[in-house]
Amino acid sequence: MTATVPAVGIPAPSPTSRPTSRRRIPGGGLGRYIVVRFLLIIPTIFILVTLVFFLMRATGDPITAALGGRLSGAQLQERIHAAGYDRPILVQYFEYLGQIVTGNFGTSISDNRPITTILATYGVATLELAFYALIVAFIVGIPLGMLAAYFRDKGQDAVLRVFAILCYATPVFFAGILLKLVFAVWLNVLPVAGRASTSSELEMQFLPNKTGIYLIDAFQTGDPAVISDVLLHAILPAIALGLLTAGVFLRLVRTNVIGTLSTDYVDAARSRGVSEFRLVRKHAYKPALIPIITVIGLQIALLLGGAVLTESTFEWKGLGFQLAQYLAARDFVAVQGIVALLAVIVAVTNFIVDIIAALIDPRVRY
Repeated sequence: MTATVPAVGIPAPSPTSRPTSRRRIPGGGLGRYIVVRFLLIIPTIFILVTLVFFLMRATGDPITAALGGRLSGAQLQERIHAAGYDRPILVQYFEYLGQIVTGNFGTSISDNRPITTILATYGVATLELAFYALIVAFIVGIPLGMLAAYFRDKGQDAVLRVFAILCYATPVFFAGILLKLVFAVWLNVLPVAGRASTSSELEMQFLPNKTGIYLIDAFQTGDPAVISDVLLHAILPAIALGLLTAGVFLRLVRTNVIGTLSTDYVDAARSRGVSEFRLVRKHAYKPALIPIITVIGLQIALLLGGAVLTESTFEWKGLGFQLAQYLAARDFVAVQGIVALLAVIVAVTNFIVDIIAALIDPRVRY
């Protein structure tokens, strides 16, 4: 009979012990990333709304700012008291936050319209213009960025880099005026202003499922003349606003394509005799698009800011155009509502873009 010798130095497992395992959040790093990014929307909107509220109040109450000089002192005080603007500023602030949470952005002072109605009426026009501008930015910025990388440090590259600088350094209103002067006045090939001609607007006015997005409404009419008219009116505003972002895209694509061309797998393809143009077109440009996706959210904010000047230049009746009108009228209630909506759009857009970037490139979320 042989005796079993216990192993020295190795403790026997306890009958009640179980292997420990770390708890994992469903979805791993992506799940945590989405939750964190979503929660960041709240403080972003809160900070922007707070800044706008107190900056608007820095010049006095909205009633006096909008109607001062048109009403007597007694009438002004009566309106101020009825609107509650004679109460402590913190009381007004917390009441305003409560109204925003319930979807009540107040009523404009200059034309006595609910802010939500203004947002619903003109918001789609601004989003439509931003969509057109993004298309121009992609069509111009990405191919030219690839060309600049292909002709790196040559004359073509220098010209394209200067073009990129001009695109994002030229004021939007100045670019719009030049485009109007050349294509609407001198060449007379494109409309000078507006979203559509009067006849097209009348034809779209009575659609049963009107969306407010002129391109969709034009297709609903089934009239090629209306579709063509809407597209022609969109060309100049889209170019003026889109070139602002195209310059950023051009520089980003150029820089990242040049970086990709120096990687090992591209060197291996080059050693097999693959042409430089094919390397840029087939292998290097796809990784270079990831930074473009990550900055789209920031560019949406830039486009919405530029939309104010673009819409005023081309009389494009959107939120930017209305914001300029309300600023001129010193209607701070309407300005607060429009800026609050733009803050929500920018925050939500950045959230969506962050998620898309994380899905495409896992390095973003770690």
